[in-house]
Amino acid sequence: MDRADLIHQNFLRRVKEDDLPIAAPSISLEESGLDGAQLITIFEAQVLSRQLDRVSRKLQARGEGFYTIGSSGHEGNAAIAAAFKPTDMAFLHYRGAAFQIMRSNQLPTKEQPDPLWDMLLSFTTSSEDPISGGRHKVLGSKALNIPPQTSTIASHLPKAVGAAYSIGLGKHITPEHQALDDESVVLCSFGDASLNHSTAQGALNTASWLSYQQAPLPLVFVCEDNGIGISVETPENWVQVSVTQRPALHYINCNGLDVVATYRAACEAEQHALSQQQPVFLHMQCVRLMGHAGPDTERAYLSKQQIEQNEAHDPLLYTARRLINEQILSNDEVIALYNGIEERTFSTAEKAIKRPRLQEAKQVMASIVPPKRTCKKPPAISKAQREAAFGQADMLAINKPQHMAKLINFTLTELMLKHPELILMGEDVGPKGGVYGVTQRLHKRFGARRVVDTLLDEQSILGLAIGLAHNGFIPLPEIQFLAYLHNAEDQLRGEAATLPFFSNGQYSNPMVVRIAGLGYQKGFGGHFHNDNSLAVLRDIPGLIVACPSNGHDAALMLQECVRLAREEQRIVAFVEPIALYMTKDLHEQGDNSWTQVYADLKSTQRIGLHEVGQSGNGTDLAIVSYANGYYLSRQAQADLAAQNINARVIDLRWIAPLAEEAILAATADCDKVLIVDECRRSGSPSEALMTLFSERSEQTVRRYTAEDSFIATGPAYAATLPSREGIVAAAQALLVS
Repeated sequence: MDRADLIHQNFLRRVKEDDLPIAAPSISLEESGLDGAQLITIFEAQVLSRQLDRVSRKLQARGEGFYTIGSSGHEGNAAIAAAFKPTDMAFLHYRGAAFQIMRSNQLPTKEQPDPLWDMLLSFTTSSEDPISGGRHKVLGSKALNIPPQTSTIASHLPKAVGAAYSIGLGKHITPEHQALDDESVVLCSFGDASLNHSTAQGALNTASWLSYQQAPLPLVFVCEDNGIGISVETPENWVQVSVTQRPALHYINCNGLDVVATYRAACEAEQHALSQQQPVFLHMQCVRLMGHAGPDTERAYLSKQQIEQNEAHDPLLYTARRLINEQILSNDEVIALYNGIEERTFSTAEKAIKRPRLQEAKQVMASIVPPKRTCKKPPAISKAQREAAFGQADMLAINKPQHMAKLINFTLTELMLKHPELILMGEDVGPKGGVYGVTQRLHKRFGARRVVDTLLDEQSILGLAIGLAHNGFIPLPEIQFLAYLHNAEDQLRGEAATLPFFSNGQYSNPMVVRIAGLGYQKGFGGHFHNDNSLAVLRDIPGLIVACPSNGHDAALMLQECVRLAREEQRIVAFVEPIALYMTKDLHEQGDNSWTQVYADLKSTQRIGLHEVGQSGNGTDLAIVSYANGYYLSRQAQADLAAQNINARVIDLRWIAPLAEEAILAATADCDKVLIVDECRRSGSPSEALMTLFSERSEQTVRRYTAEDSFIATGPAYAATLPSREGIVAAAQALLVS
């Protein structure tokens, strides 16, 4: 017999026979702050969660349901939900169904969603699912302030830290689209196995690091400890011993089988987080019933005795005993309540499976790009405000030609003046002004609340940004070098970019991630400081990748990126070519051809998404490139002109999505096209460009790329990369082909 059926029958038999587990001594109902009606409501949430697990397994067996992870054994989290306010944002573990059900009961009757119907629509992947639109079986609800999570193997912890941090920030800066009030607490639940993930450890460390420095952080971590991660047992007392060693993190323990004590512990956690503005670690012991997930076979790694021992500690039996002992419900009334919810769940499921599902790619992809939102027009910046922010020295510098790093700095100043909700964060971005001075004086201009020096942890930097975006801020996180992004790439792929997709566009976390990257640095760092691969960014659905080649474009594109984040809720990676930060000259020393006067960049100028740049109108050859490759191609263009070869050079500007129509239009007059790509031959933008031209044009196209190699330090720093001379040679070869 299926274990779910055995657990079901055991519950009915043991309640009928009054064979209920003997609970450890607990606080009284009165001491906990609960009353009888509230305890019944918690029990109802537990039972509905259990029946949803049962019906999901039945539907999956019939081929009418899909892969699901159940909540059985974790139903004690219903008591945790009862202790928190619906305005407290909750990032839930995938076993948090009882929490979501209980929270729905906390709203006024007219505003309550129907958790049974809504969750069944999600479990059966109906396109009417109110949270994901049928894209995934997820917990989540916009009405309940529960952003959806999919796998949640600790990847949601960094953004929970960021969301909690944003509450304190919101007391001083009020973003237009603020979602959390001053009295909110952020809650984040996860399993004991997830605690061991480096992402979880980083988030806990960041929370402790911030709290240790007295930063307000109303955050409750909830570890639902069932003692096993899929098939690997958690060492006894590991969670408590490992967590209680952390500074400035308040630890509270509770037994999830006892919902009365769990409710009291959760109230203590919520009150401590709110009154002390300090993170809390709420450690709830529980059991896991019915295995890890739908197809999991526990007998492969647990003995029958171990499985039956867990089932003997069914949390529903413990709550039933409390209800009966307190004379709130009789045994028969408990059974009647249980059977009534079972009947309603199974009959509703038969209706849910008949609801429409997604069928076409267009439907599935409809929420990859979030919807645009209405934003107030920012007030005009007065001359006095501008002069006060820039300072005397930079007000003079604005009227003189400047390199890219300085122009980005000026643009950031202008944008932060214009939009108070912009928050810059990253390692060394504060008083130091960044490794290359790009953020110089921004900390002095806007203060520590808006220019945040973070700890050295890229996952935490991006998690902070995602959390801030949940509360209406527009984050500008900086990743110091492109290679360091790999430590945290899942925060973009698995968290930020998937949020609108799995919430049907109801949630988003817009931001502009500034990344110093690409190659050609002569004396610094090798492959960690000269990473010439954008592949990790290019294949994330919905992510925009911008890559300017010069200060003029950098200033205007950064403005467009902030607009895209603010008004269109987009996630943008703004890749700044390090080697061009300080570059002033193009053809010869002192020509200043690669500089721009910031004051000449009028407010009416704009470089929109899908717009490419172009130098020259020659028809002998079109060279398509970006960043350092565009700079070198401009030099090669002059060399080719000396040989009576008239070339035009196209600057992609936008790496993802490619501006396909603009690229084809800009090269249409040329029979020969040379793609110059400073990224590695494998996985580079050149592959997409070759595909574009082969599918949509009759032109002869060749590419000249970097080698499939890491970059060396010293004299060979550019040996594996395209060169000015190499571009000329490739162009000549193409023209005679």
